[in-house]
Amino acid sequence: MPELPEVETVARGLRQTILGRRILSVTLGKTDFIDDPAALEQHLPGRQIEAVERYGKFMLLRLSAAHSETRAAANGDAAPASLLVHLGMTGQIAPTSAAQPLERHTHVCLLLDDGRELRYTDARRFGRIAYLTKALLAEELTGFGADPLEVSKEEFADRICGRRARIKALLLDQTVLRGVGNIYADESLWRARIHPGQLGAKLSRRQAETLRRVLQDILRKAIVLRGSSISDFLDAEGQPGEYQRHHRAYGREGKNCYRCKTRIRRAIVAGRSSYFCARCQPSPRGFAMLPLPRRGKNGKEKGNAETRRTLRLGRSKRRSVERKRKI
Repeated sequence: MPELPEVETVARGLRQTILGRRILSVTLGKTDFIDDPAALEQHLPGRQIEAVERYGKFMLLRLSAAHSETRAAANGDAAPASLLVHLGMTGQIAPTSAAQPLERHTHVCLLLDDGRELRYTDARRFGRIAYLTKALLAEELTGFGADPLEVSKEEFADRICGRRARIKALLLDQTVLRGVGNIYADESLWRARIHPGQLGAKLSRRQAETLRRVLQDILRKAIVLRGSSISDFLDAEGQPGEYQRHHRAYGREGKNCYRCKTRIRRAIVAGRSSYFCARCQPSPRGFAMLPLPRRGKNGKEKGNAETRRTLRLGRSKRRSVERKRKI
């Protein structure tokens, strides 16, 4: 699922390509992931895209007030509003020439005033799109935690230290920090030499500051490299990210640690696979980790079903991108 760097990458791409464009019409396909499909058809036409922002793992397309001649104004909803977009696991949003045939799983097409369409595709439809007025947006965003790129040293420590939950669960908790997911939690914990199963209450303020610093550094570098493309992620130009080449823990079960050459292990924390070095990141007492993958006859790791599926999907996506480039 796209995390903060991937969502920021897409938001920046859209900011460069659709800012200031006016929406002329809306065409919908399957709508089970849209909060109120009729609201999109009724209220989006005529509005200008004034800003594209990221909020945690959400994107917000800020929309202008409706013109007096539109249906939105006639229905008393002429004030500025926002279109909330969550990409889910396989969602992609990008501007495309209206003359280009629709790709499979295209469910939303917003015709823009320059002849392009802003298209949202999502094979599994785990994403979300919602038209929100100012009041509804404020209610939607209530309860989210601090932005990890902006959180201060003191606030980060206050949110982490003293909590009885495991640190990996705290990093994934969107009410603690908004935007961090499985990949960047594992990567930052490896850099900080903190075990994902360690309790927040067991961390010192110094450890918390180290974790905050490396988390921010990793997120910023991932943004520069347009995020991590593990299986499905593509940016607003349809290109994969590059940061997966710099992963030091995530998805590396059975491979040697870059620091000490100990094999990377995997455990389940907060219901998610967590990758760590058992030597660099000492385990809390009694914490269980999963057995290492078995080796095949050729001596290579067989891996687990999750890892094999991720690699297979990644290869398939890269081949698809290469075919499009050649065309």
